Amino acid sequence: MVSRVIPVDPFDLVIFGGTGDLARRKILPGLFRRFCAGQMPQDAQIIGAARSDLDAAGFRDLVADAIAEFGGKTLAECGELPAFLDRLDYVTIDARGDDGWAELKTKMRKGVVAAYYFSVGPGLFGDIAKRLNSWGIADKNSRIVVEKPFGRDLASAQDLNASLAAEFDETQIYRIDHYLGKETVQNLMAIRFGNLLFEPLWNAQYIDHIQISVAESVGVGGRGAYYDKSGAMRDMVQNHLMQLLCLIAMEPPSKFDPDAVRDEKLKVIRALQPVAPHEIVRGQYGGNDGPSYRDDAGDPRSFTESYVALKTQIANWRWSGVPFYLRTGKRLKARTSEIAVVFKPLPHSIFDDVGEGGQNVLAIQLQPNEGITLDVTIKEPGPGGMRLAHVPLDMTFAETLGDEAEEAPDAYERLIMDVIRGNQTLFMRGDEVEAAWAWTDPIIDGWRDRHDVPKIYDAGSTGPEDALALLHRDGRRWRDLSV
Repeated sequence: MVSRVIPVDPFDLVIFGGTGDLARRKILPGLFRRFCAGQMPQDAQIIGAARSDLDAAGFRDLVADAIAEFGGKTLAECGELPAFLDRLDYVTIDARGDDGWAELKTKMRKGVVAAYYFSVGPGLFGDIAKRLNSWGIADKNSRIVVEKPFGRDLASAQDLNASLAAEFDETQIYRIDHYLGKETVQNLMAIRFGNLLFEPLWNAQYIDHIQISVAESVGVGGRGAYYDKSGAMRDMVQNHLMQLLCLIAMEPPSKFDPDAVRDEKLKVIRALQPVAPHEIVRGQYGGNDGPSYRDDAGDPRSFTESYVALKTQIANWRWSGVPFYLRTGKRLKARTSEIAVVFKPLPHSIFDDVGEGGQNVLAIQLQPNEGITLDVTIKEPGPGGMRLAHVPLDMTFAETLGDEAEEAPDAYERLIMDVIRGNQTLFMRGDEVEAAWAWTDPIIDGWRDRHDVPKIYDAGSTGPEDALALLHRDGRRWRDLSV
């Protein structure tokens, strides 16, 4: 199998916040990898724009240092760093004032794709969008990329969408969620809609329940101040886990078209049932002997959750009665992200020994090792009679696809290239964002109104014990977080 790298059209990409952490860690090293892979045209131009008083040479030095630190083995193998740095330029700019905009305008070329990446806080989105238009820099063919958070509730998301819509058409706005750029997430769509095997079984008649887990072994780290104003519900459930749920539960779109896909995702969000208080658990790491969230966040009285587990259902024919269990947390047993589709047990077994477990499980592993397994039942080898065992049919990408898996672009690389192509399939639409907040807000409001206090759990555990009861009440259990 030969991997095909399809070059994109010539482009100018402006990265607002080009000296910031996200740009240094993800965006610029990712662009360098795409350059080394031959996907970036030689006349592409990347312009950093930030408050820092740098010239082009200073920005190139900053980018070279970032690639040395975060570029991985690409730097050693590529040998194209000087050529990539030649593609870079820089402008010192005031997002809320007039400084720098005239200079930026002179650097933009006619007749190429123009994209503007807002790698800044959402409070600056409206200001930058307005100035791109008032200075005549952007036009109807320009594209803007905005990072989460897309608001902190429905009202702020509506205000944010309105500020962008005042300057750009919805077809020009790319709301980026890096989870949707992961190879396995896209393979989930390929498995569902590219194989006859699964679609007839993808419903309440055959599926017992679905688990979506995004666990992190680290704490909030240097994001403590930000995270304490957000929490796991806003930071992870409302966007990342919601998008994974949509891809699992959506109806087949009429075609693989951005709006056709996003229309079906929106239907899922609008069909989500409200979550009752007894069907959600919020926690905070901080056992007696381990790290404390409150210490990490710098607030000894914080009631912000670092963990959420919940049960929800989708009110439509396909999924009627099928529970979806979602969980995410910091300082857990292992770093792992997984979607597990657990099929119903056999209605009748002809075997005396059905082994332990006995249910088929399709597990989609998003991190740390991307891959897909399907647990099936086989006979144990040997002369011991018809003894059954449950084994995975394994398609770990690194083993199955070899070098291709290692060469596959990471999420940010893929999504930025999709922006240049004008493909919005893996980006959230404004009405999707607002529908997700409309479902999330009552949960957060309920915590506030009830003066809810997070359950304390030990760092390195699987979370609060109450989360185990969430499934035990239904005769189920969480999948192991070990990797």
